[in-house]
Amino acid sequence: MTEKNDAPPALSRRAVLGAGLGAAATGLAAPRLALAQTWPTRPLTLVVGFPPGGQTDFAARVIQAGMSAALGQSVVIENRGGAGGNIGTEAVLRARPDGYTMLAANSSSMAINPHTFPGMTINPLELVSVGLALQSSLVLCVHPSVPARTVSEFAAWVKAQPKGIDYGTAAAGSMSHCAMELFRTRIGNPAMESIPYRGSGPAMQDFIAGRFSCLFDAASVVAPFLKAGQVRGLMVTGEQRAPAFPDIPTAAEQGVQDFTITSWIGISAPRGTPPEIVQRVNEALNKALQDPAVRERITGQGDEPGGGTAAEFDARVKRDHARWGEVARAANIRADI
Repeated sequence: MTEKNDAPPALSRRAVLGAGLGAAATGLAAPRLALAQTWPTRPLTLVVGFPPGGQTDFAARVIQAGMSAALGQSVVIENRGGAGGNIGTEAVLRARPDGYTMLAANSSSMAINPHTFPGMTINPLELVSVGLALQSSLVLCVHPSVPARTVSEFAAWVKAQPKGIDYGTAAAGSMSHCAMELFRTRIGNPAMESIPYRGSGPAMQDFIAGRFSCLFDAASVVAPFLKAGQVRGLMVTGEQRAPAFPDIPTAAEQGVQDFTITSWIGISAPRGTPPEIVQRVNEALNKALQDPAVRERITGQGDEPGGGTAAEFDARVKRDHARWGEVARAANIRADI
């Protein structure tokens, strides 16, 4: 007589393992879902690696209210200036990756400093890209005493100077410094000597006073001086003419090849920040930038509103990092001169 067995069939090892993995995956998904729904529970800090009043500080403050509203928590600006933005960058690199400390990252500190600061021990590329806040063309400006009104006239004038000319920069190794050295190669490498300053403000003061002949700086920096007729704009470095300066032609329009340059400011987070938090902050940034009043403030400064995905911003950071590395090495640009 055969004995009846009412016990359920034995599970295979593969089925047991599959069930365990499924439970583990579900267990991981639940905390992430909860995180996305509940974060943030306290104010966020947005670190600005420069003193108040500059372009990076402006970008942080113009998106501050909109991001606070979108996230349901205050966004607090913390200025930690010094070393060309490196002090603020390092502070965020060392911060807990919980989304409560992020960086107002700009193109100089992220893409140029690693190539121009000797012995730099931090790597900004270790930060997680969150999103682009704004961007700005650079403008080649000359002092009114310079008799040039086009790039070709300027190049001819520089080459005719027996001892060359001086140009100003916001800082040694800065975007304005690298841009001028790249431009110099495009017009035949005439004799041009850099005079570095500690910021765009001091550089503009001496520029207006006639202590040097020309400079590159962001459109938002030079806008009030162009409008006042204190300096003359010869060229913008964007793909198109800047809406704030429709009469200033682009580099391409004047035959300067491969010279599309934009400075930018975005948000970056410590390495290890959960993707769900990065996505929330990116969404908040994009929502803030959709506000017509915010867009008007940005364009009124001569800049362009940003936006887009975290991946798009990350690709831009890495592309500019590689490009400015080549320029800095070719011209031996250093931040300690």
